[in-house]
Amino acid sequence: MNTIREAFEIILSGNKEESRLAARQVRKLLYSSKTSGSDYDDIKILINGAFAEYYKIREAWRQENFVTAFSVIYFLRDKDHLPDFLFPWFFQLLQHQNGYIRHAAVKMIDNELGPLSVHIRFPGDNMFANDRLSPNKSDEILFYLFINLHNLSAALRLPKYKRFKYIDSLPASPYKSAQMLLARMEDACGRKYLEGLTKIY
Repeated sequence: MNTIREAFEIILSGNKEESRLAARQVRKLLYSSKTSGSDYDDIKILINGAFAEYYKIREAWRQENFVTAFSVIYFLRDKDHLPDFLFPWFFQLLQHQNGYIRHAAVKMIDNELGPLSVHIRFPGDNMFANDRLSPNKSDEILFYLFINLHNLSAALRLPKYKRFKYIDSLPASPYKSAQMLLARMEDACGRKYLEGLTKIY
């Protein structure tokens, strides 16, 4: 396999070991000096069709390989037109019983918090103006993330979680994944900003 497109074809059609190995090759292929403009065009096509492709997969191990590989390339999506179009899928992945899939979803959402919160951390600084969304659009996406993470946490909370003082000590679960992201939101945006979102909510 020489391209990311070929790697994903193997992930989706190869046997268990071939699929696993192909998923682990995606990072190496992405950062290879052989990656060309046509490869990036293929990546954008993969990203745009990922949600639909994922739901065709029946084997749990293949879903894991697909999401793990996707988490390496997703940042190359078109951020100008639909910057948050993947988030509804990410929220579904956060609820998956497979910890590797949840981890990939946490990583992808966490990676978005930095760029989305630049205007909060550096108000009035135009240094990143060409590389980021407008503050209003960023606020809109952050509000969506906060509300959905809050609602997801409320739906997943179990009485047994009350005895855990720290998020890190929670048992691995979708609830822990949602709590980790809420904590990361507070780190990225600040408590005062989140308190403002709570009042709106």
